[in-house]
Amino acid sequence: MTSNVHVVRAACPHDCPDTCALHVTVENGVAIKVQGDPDHPTTKGVLCTKVSRYTERTYHPDRLLHPLKRVGPKGAGKFVQVSWDQALDEIAARLTEIAARDPEAILPYSYAGTMGFVQGETMAARFFNKLGASDLDRTICASAGAAGLRYTYGAGVGMHVEHFVDSKLILIWGSNPITSSVHFWAIAQEAKRRGAKLIAIDPYRSLTAEKCHQHIALLPGTDAALALGMMHVLIAEDLVDHEYIAQHTVGYAQLKERAQRYTPARVAEICGISEETVITLAREYASAKPASIRLNYGMQRAKGGGQATRAVACLPALIGAWRDPAGGMLMSTSGFAPVDGLAQTRPDLRPVPDKVPRLVNMSAIGDALCHPGDASFGPKIEALVVYNSNPVAVAPESSKVASGFGREDLFTVVLEHFQTDTADYADFVLPATTQLEHLDIHKAYGHTYLLANNPAIAPLGETKPNSEIFRVLAQRMGWQEPCFLDSDDQLAEQSIRWADPRMAGTDWETLKRDGWVRYDLPEAPFANGGFFTPSGKCEFYSERMVQEGFDPLPDWVPPYESVASNPKLAARYPLAMISPPARNFLNSSFVNVDSLRSSVGEPTLDIHPADAAPRGIADGAGVRIFNDRGTLNAKARVTEKAREGVVVGLSIWWKKLAPDGKNANEVTSQQLTDLGRAPTFYDCLVDVAPA
Repeated sequence: MTSNVHVVRAACPHDCPDTCALHVTVENGVAIKVQGDPDHPTTKGVLCTKVSRYTERTYHPDRLLHPLKRVGPKGAGKFVQVSWDQALDEIAARLTEIAARDPEAILPYSYAGTMGFVQGETMAARFFNKLGASDLDRTICASAGAAGLRYTYGAGVGMHVEHFVDSKLILIWGSNPITSSVHFWAIAQEAKRRGAKLIAIDPYRSLTAEKCHQHIALLPGTDAALALGMMHVLIAEDLVDHEYIAQHTVGYAQLKERAQRYTPARVAEICGISEETVITLAREYASAKPASIRLNYGMQRAKGGGQATRAVACLPALIGAWRDPAGGMLMSTSGFAPVDGLAQTRPDLRPVPDKVPRLVNMSAIGDALCHPGDASFGPKIEALVVYNSNPVAVAPESSKVASGFGREDLFTVVLEHFQTDTADYADFVLPATTQLEHLDIHKAYGHTYLLANNPAIAPLGETKPNSEIFRVLAQRMGWQEPCFLDSDDQLAEQSIRWADPRMAGTDWETLKRDGWVRYDLPEAPFANGGFFTPSGKCEFYSERMVQEGFDPLPDWVPPYESVASNPKLAARYPLAMISPPARNFLNSSFVNVDSLRSSVGEPTLDIHPADAAPRGIADGAGVRIFNDRGTLNAKARVTEKAREGVVVGLSIWWKKLAPDGKNANEVTSQQLTDLGRAPTFYDCLVDVAPA
């Protein structure tokens, strides 16, 4: 038999800034290897441990291949196989019945299980718009930081990641790129070899922090204070770029006044670091030319996360770092993509086009599902359609989330690859394709390329792409609009404004053929201003924030839960807990891949010796982590990687794969950030005791 081997151009779909270009090797219709595209300037042929094993995930023995209907109690995970016709007919009938009473009693729940436009919010958004369903406020990861950038730069925009290689100083702030952005880390390592200094700013001595020249272990939720303390020193010692400030910023006089409050002594007390650390950091940042900042999402997961992002984002403009391609900041580049959101989602399909639908915050889904409904909230949620997410595992205050999903009167449909914690609560589980089996188009948030994903293999079993599931559901609902017949190719093509100058004449067919294209942007995007704000400048002072009722200047907003801001609570729960990703997990997407889960082992809690000793906790012992919201168990790792007063539970486990059936979200809160209405996962006080 002749072997038929070919390579398909694809893209990584996962919630990671690197958005790798892939080569999928297919032999006789079977994907046998997934590799990084060696020609893509940031992927460079390298993949993380997780995605390099993507065939293991696609061909996993537990993969869902047929529609399922619940036969046991909610949460028990008991199902029988049914036909697509039966599943679609029953789902359409139930949604039609609920919509006839009040369509806003129906809610979609999705996030970044895939980052692609086609399998994300195109056909799905059209479906829910036509239905008149409630809208989901998609906040669970990045909305605080996104709001901070929007008010400061006008959009999620920043440096080209490739240029970090020429930086002389890189502040890796609230980020552990060895886990979450391996390609940036490779660039930073090359910069280090060329003489750059790397400084990690993180409450935890992560794998990345261990390999930097310096680690500044500030307390969780104090990043804005450190940035404002740096501003204080920069301004007081006249280390700022007055010409850049005058030409390309708004509100310097007001920012100067605000920064005067943040003396190094005050900042040292807030952050739990030394005055000298604040002063030296500011001086080094001003003197190293070019200096850059790689800001990530860890630092925004406290009450003041939005303002913290704004504070850090102001620093490059103060010293004129944007003048150089290797200077400035990168938190997100997603705002460079010329996306046509209206064409994707078609809000004109709503039954009352001008009516703003009820908005439900995904980060408070526990409270939302348990709400009886009233005039202020709107109708009780009667139906939930979950895709690209696993909220029972990933949403905060997990006991309330599980309670809400456990309602017998809640009709739940889950589109999934595997029987996750959330799928266990579904009335119907619909089997979805993986990235190797469907078509998509991807922007990135960590580099400046647009990518195509071509399907490499035929869908396994009876799986269907998300787009096709919503397409056939629309047909079952009897809808006649032509947009519900758009193919995946058409959806991809409609997602981008191809005539935008940033696309440099590329079209969808060319992108599919070549795999990726770089946006046509200046090498130093803001060397001459040109920010995406109304003023075209970096806005230290934001008039839009005044109009929307926010403080127009960056400030430190104390955490909801900390020893300093809430001493009464801290008397009972004196340890701050953060729960960053385990190296071989990505949110909850890879937890069920045996080889990856075995590399993590079991849930752990890093605790400083000074916190472990008085509690009688030995290294390797079982511990109980608890507060008023819940409790979970883990194995203690007594280590100075966790600073005193802070414990670190690497996450996020599927609850049913953890020994005690729980994960870190048992103790996290549904309280929201200052800007962007985002969750406060790292704004969490607990205590720890021997199990």
